[in-house]
Amino acid sequence: MHEIHRGRCQCGALRYQFQAPLRDIAHCHCSICRRSTGGIVTTWISVPLASFRWLAGTPREYASSPSCTRSFCPVCGAHLTLFTSLSPQTLDVTIATLEHPEQAPADRHIWMQNRLPWLHLDPQLPEEEQEQIP
Repeated sequence: MHEIHRGRCQCGALRYQFQAPLRDIAHCHCSICRRSTGGIVTTWISVPLASFRWLAGTPREYASSPSCTRSFCPVCGAHLTLFTSLSPQTLDVTIATLEHPEQAPADRHIWMQNRLPWLHLDPQLPEEEQEQIP
């Protein structure tokens, strides 16, 4: 049995948990993530959709592309999840909203074709021009 991980938005109106190992964690460099989060990189963990549940609050949703829906807090605006129809059995969760993000280091970079040229990266991590979805 995998351990349970919990997280929340900045204001605490939304709380969630999932039961899955902390793996398949990627730094995303796509321009959509930059614009929707306000960060230069967004780090995601992909978890089984069936293992995720909201503990408190109801998120707002935004279809950021034909295949992706993002969930965010209607109070503080924190971006928490991304569902893509390209991988319908999983849900991506922002690492920064976990109770213990320090336990979840990234294992790769995705959407490198959109990386900001002045951003220096960890040369130890593999890089994908787009995202390779299994």
